[in-house]
Parts: sequence; structure tokens; C-alpha cells
Amino acid sequence: MSSVGIVSPQSMHFPAPLPLQSGASLADYTLVYETYGTLNADRSNAVLICHALNASHHVAGIYESGGRKNIGWWDNMVGPGKPVDTDRFFVIGVNNIGSCFGSTGPMHSNPATGKPYGAGFPVVTVEDWVRAQARLADALGIRQFAAVMGGSLGGMQAMSWSMLFPERLRHCVVIASTPKLSAQNIAFNDVARQAILTDPEFHGGDFYAHGVVPKNGLRVARMIGHITYLSDDSMAEKFGRELRNGDYQFGFGIDFEIESYLRYQGDKFSEYFDANTYLLITKALDYFDPAKAYGGDLRKALAVTQAQFLVVSFTTDWRFSPERSREIVEALVSNKRRVSYAEIDAPHGHDAFLLEDERYMNTVRAYYNRIWQEIDQRRAA
Repeated sequence: MSSVGIVSPQSMHFPAPLPLQSGASLADYTLVYETYGTLNADRSNAVLICHALNASHHVAGIYESGGRKNIGWWDNMVGPGKPVDTDRFFVIGVNNIGSCFGSTGPMHSNPATGKPYGAGFPVVTVEDWVRAQARLADALGIRQFAAVMGGSLGGMQAMSWSMLFPERLRHCVVIASTPKLSAQNIAFNDVARQAILTDPEFHGGDFYAHGVVPKNGLRVARMIGHITYLSDDSMAEKFGRELRNGDYQFGFGIDFEIESYLRYQGDKFSEYFDANTYLLITKALDYFDPAKAYGGDLRKALAVTQAQFLVVSFTTDWRFSPERSREIVEALVSNKRRVSYAEIDAPHGHDAFLLEDERYMNTVRAYYNRIWQEIDQRRAA
């Protein structure tokens, strides 16, 4: 297996306003995306990959200027001979609006004012992202995806595709996701947002004009989030109660290796991520609840779906636990949808969907082999 190699992002401008679920609209916006593989003649082999909170359109391959540090966030999953095989499939990764990785977001200029949107960027939802992705698919001439796939927040987008555009995907791959956040998850997100909102350098979201970054808030937000991505077992195995300097320092600096690790992650995050984007994306997570319009009945929400599904969960993922994936599966089965479910016994917590557990990779590979066989059959018919 090899990488897709050196890749370059592309961008597409959309002058028509995008109506948002909030009632606002986003005018004159740009989406950044990458593609891997070749679109076949009948355009039946396209796969859309939806990204999670701190990821982007850069799904696979490397950038010419950055070496391994610029490798795609799902490069172990997407590429020649990999589970999502780019020798077979034409794969698209899209950066969502509101992001800080190229697509129109809070750092960009508001055409109405000529200044950065900042706090004025409208709140967006998972459904808004999916509608923007559908416009990109239209512009690329793709009327139906072989599959729409995502992990975590990306899995929410894949589910949303199956409900908003049921005829536009044949398969929906939902990994380490949930039909809605629990109260505990919403609480974690709010604490992280409060860390940013109360940072003196935040300036009500308009910190760009002050030439500063609310780094302390971003650091704490990332530390909180990162704790939820790991399992207790993986933390214990990696760090335990190891001390950095062999004994207690009797102060409030770094005593334990886990403290050092979390602060490193927080520092790194604060160097590249945008505070307003973090607020927007965590609020989109909070708002996702397709069953809300049906009195909380997920079965009714998924009744419109037409796709076949693969749902994958991980036993130690306490952020989006297997119980939540089973809710999705049960609602699909009650609607007589064809669904495959895998619950992987892995020690890595929520982050397992990004890692190379052999059983997980083989599950996804087998499912995409089936999709490829269907494409072959369609073309032979």
C-alpha cells in the first residue's frame, strides 16, 4: 500500500447565497477541497469524506512543502490499496464553511463590511455543511455518491446526507458517531467554549483587529477535548502516574507526564486553530439532532433514507459510545434498511477511528470491496 503522494488543494467559489438553518444566509463563499483517484466515465465511483472537528479537506497524501507533518488526517484509510482504495474510487475531501483551513470562515472578509467576519460569522449546522457539500457535488457533475463516509462529527454529516439527499448516495458509512450529543457531551463543549469566551484576548470574537490570539482559551479547550478522545485504559498505558522529574515538585507546574502531554497538545492546537471556528464547530455538534423534528423518534427521522449503511463503533469510546451507534442501527433495521454493524473491541477511546486497528480496517475494506463489486455489476448490466 502506498500514499496518494503529493496533493494540492483546490477551491471553488459560490456567488449564490447559501440559506442557513438559523434563518441567516452566507453570501459569496468559497469551499476548499481535495480529490484523489479518477472519476470513472459514468461517475459512479465517487466517495465523499466528511471531516471531524479539527480536521479539514486534507484527507490523504502529503503537501510538497511539509513532509510527514503535512500528511492527510485519514491517510491510513484512503489511498492506493487501502480500505478506501483510490485505484478504484474517486475520493473527495471538503473543508466545511466556518473552518479555518481555507473555506470561508470567521477569518475571511465579510463582503458587507470589508472586515473579517469574526464574531459576526453566522452559526452553522451539520445540515448547512451538507447542503454546501451538495452544491460542490453539483458543480463537479456528481449526482450520486457511491458512498458518503465520516467519523465522529463526519459521521453526523454522512447521516445527514442520507436524510437530506437520500437519492444521492448509495452507501452511508458512519464511524464512531452518534444521533445526538448527550448532556455530558454538551457540557464538555460548553466548558471548552467558556475557556475561549473568557480569555481576555478573545475581544468578543474580533481579536483579529487587535493582532492577538486567545491562546490560553484555545489551549484549555483543546486539553478538555483531548481528554474525551482517549480512554482511561489508553491514558493509563501511555502515561499512568509517571512523574516528569521523578518526584513531586510541590507546586502547580507540571508534575505528571499526562499533564505535560495535554499541555503540549494544547500549545500545538493554539498555534494553528481559530477560536471562532472552535466555537462554531462545537455548537454545530450540539445542535445535531435529526430526531428532534419527529418528537425524538430516530426511526421516523431515518424513514426517508434509501442508502445501505455501515456503522462502526469502538468499545472504549465513552464520548460516542457503542450504545449510541446501536440506536442508529436499531432505527435503520426498524425501517428495513440494509445495515452492517461492527463493534470493535479497541482500547484507544474515541480516537480509535483514526488509528490502524486491523479488525477495523478490514471491516471498512470488506465493505468497500462490496461497493466496488456493485459498481462492476452496474457497469456490466
